Amino acid sequence: METMNNEQFALPMIPLRGLNVFPGMFLTFEVERASSLGALGNALNGDRLIFLAAQTDMAEDVPEGKDIYSVGVVCRIRQQLRVPRGNGARLMVEGLYRAEALSIVTDPDGYSAVLRALPDKKDRIAAERLEALMRNALSLFEEYIHLNSDMLPEQILDVVSNPKPAQLAFYIAQNVRLSVDDKQKILEELQPSKRLALLGKLLNNELNILTIEKELNEATQEEINRNQREYFLHEEMKLIRSELGEDVMDDVDLYREKIESLPVSDEIREKLLKEVNHLSKQPFGSSEASVIRSYLDTCLELPWGVKTQETIDIVKARKILDSDHYGLDKVKERIIEYLAVKQLSPEVKGGLLCLVGPPGTGKTSVAMSIARATNRKLVRIALGGVHDEAEIRGHRKTYVGSMPGRIINGVIQSGSCNPLMVLDEIDKLGSDYRGDPAAALLEALDGEQNSKFRDNFLEIPFDLSEIFFITTANTTDTIPRALLDRMEVIELSSYTDEEKLQIARRHLLPKQRKKHGLNGASLKITDDAIRRMIVSYTRESGVRVLEREIARVCRKTAAGIASGTYRSLTLTPSKIEAFLGPEKYKSESLLRRDEVGLVRGLAWTSVGGETLDVEVSAVEGTGKIEMTGNLGNVMKESVSAAITFIRSRAKQLGIASDFYKTMDIHIHFPEGAVPKDGPSAGITVCIAVISALTGMKVRHDVAMTGEITLRGRVLAIGGLKEKTMAALRNGVRTVIIPQDNVTDLEEIDQTVRSRLEFFPVSCADEAIRLALIPSGLDAAASQGQFSQMLQDAVRQ
Repeated sequence: METMNNEQFALPMIPLRGLNVFPGMFLTFEVERASSLGALGNALNGDRLIFLAAQTDMAEDVPEGKDIYSVGVVCRIRQQLRVPRGNGARLMVEGLYRAEALSIVTDPDGYSAVLRALPDKKDRIAAERLEALMRNALSLFEEYIHLNSDMLPEQILDVVSNPKPAQLAFYIAQNVRLSVDDKQKILEELQPSKRLALLGKLLNNELNILTIEKELNEATQEEINRNQREYFLHEEMKLIRSELGEDVMDDVDLYREKIESLPVSDEIREKLLKEVNHLSKQPFGSSEASVIRSYLDTCLELPWGVKTQETIDIVKARKILDSDHYGLDKVKERIIEYLAVKQLSPEVKGGLLCLVGPPGTGKTSVAMSIARATNRKLVRIALGGVHDEAEIRGHRKTYVGSMPGRIINGVIQSGSCNPLMVLDEIDKLGSDYRGDPAAALLEALDGEQNSKFRDNFLEIPFDLSEIFFITTANTTDTIPRALLDRMEVIELSSYTDEEKLQIARRHLLPKQRKKHGLNGASLKITDDAIRRMIVSYTRESGVRVLEREIARVCRKTAAGIASGTYRSLTLTPSKIEAFLGPEKYKSESLLRRDEVGLVRGLAWTSVGGETLDVEVSAVEGTGKIEMTGNLGNVMKESVSAAITFIRSRAKQLGIASDFYKTMDIHIHFPEGAVPKDGPSAGITVCIAVISALTGMKVRHDVAMTGEITLRGRVLAIGGLKEKTMAALRNGVRTVIIPQDNVTDLEEIDQTVRSRLEFFPVSCADEAIRLALIPSGLDAAASQGQFSQMLQDAVRQ
């Protein structure tokens, strides 16, 4: 039943996948789905009319109503042919008019739809504008035919001979390569003028794409022609050289010869030969050939099977280590143990040590000394600030400018499979969107996995198990747990003043003399002068600043000798200020006296130990507690715990029970620009607050450290060695420490232990008795009572 009125009618329906049909156009397609064959049978049994509409998703095999565009075309079946194989059919249909599906019945035996015809709307624009739109569409279609080699030039004649605005857009859209969605928009547009305008936009976009495609094809063809010409010329050159009797072995043959001679596994050799075969098929001068050559050159530069003969003479190794560094007994002992094991069991693999300590304590230099003692090649890799995972594992060789990671580069640089590799500043690795370098190091540093380490650039396994890895760090806090678990950590603590003196005499002073053209006769520095330099001009855990001060003395000495002021110099403490200026650090012990609310604590920093004063002032108020000094959350919580403990003991301490309501307490940590955190100042804050509330003075020669709990227990802390050295450096003679830290006293230098008195305490009450001077006692009585406490502690 053919109709163009607005009455509703029903027809069989076939959903089209990836196709559109337009009114007045012919379309040929195949029908294979059972539901579509059922609808076709229903149409053939009737008046041969069928409704065709495109699917919104061509991948949907059994579309629902929502998966089919509602606007389609009512078509007449002109021809039906059976497909030679299968149950499908080939149809040729003629589009009659546009219609809208009001409802769709998705019956598996054949789809059908209730339809309403959608005739064109009358245009309300000037005839001149409509003519301009038609001419624009024809012009664009003609240009499209010219650019598209699949189109026949005669196709433009079909539309030029009888142009009609209503049908022009349908004809062009049917013959142009547009998406199903774009063709559907043209079909659904009811006004011919708007339909032509939409078609013009789509054709312009398609012409731009065709133009780019043509340019790319021309450029590709030009490149192919150039490569072919170069290839033929290259082959002719080979023939000419062969006729002249010259060596015609090319890169491919050289690569094959080198690979065959490598002491590698069959897997690696097969991979490399495969790349060589790939190279042989590349045109001369191609970019891919350059990538393959770079890859093969890198693989062949690796020291496959090349090892240095390792020293197993323990006496000789010990002598080298002692001559290069003073102290560092733990590190030296560990290296001697490794060499001893190597002597008894030669098949033992490389090791992995992590040297942790403050700056300037000799971590990197001792690693270099270990390389000399073990006769291994040295490779140093600086990891500070590295953010990209590819820095460790390398880039894929397909990328422009790709290269292997730093570990493989280090092996190539060393020229040995068993170098000593120093991974410096491993605690300063970063991570961002490019990956986590620390995670990439897990495989490289794991002795169970690194025998088959695969760099992204190499794509073949390389054995790292023979490498002796030494990592350095200032702290382990920023090293990921999984990475830290693979390393044997050796802590290098701060140097004592005596150790600094010996290092300066044995290493720093001779080094700087040589650097500045001096000798032992032209410059002498007494031990007392070096001690004064250490105490009054440096504040560090290591010896870097001390070395710079010695260098200053050498420069001034060289200047004096060169100008004829003197021929030689012996530097004594009295002459230091003339060379180095006024003292930078003064001993605080000379400035301290017993005061109320002022307690000296001890703190650990990444550069060593420091003293940390705590000042407390209690004034009448409303119970506010003010904390200043740039404190972290942990330290603030420690202060709160101390205040709560004092409230629980207010009666025994002689403090008003409502002090937390009537008194304002201000707790201040000097040097407010320096961030401070950690729980070890808990007992210090507790004593300072009690002193401020009771008016009892605190002994000025006592320092303390320890974490406090709500019940007054004093818990263990870390960094005791550095803290005690800071106490001695600042004139403190008595140190209160937690009872649980008594075992740590064994690690403290004997010089420090002999000059300090340690009071282990397990609760705050013991610290209160030791640190506070009871009211009413004169200075002599107070000192006598304190001496008795010291004797009791020694006896315990």
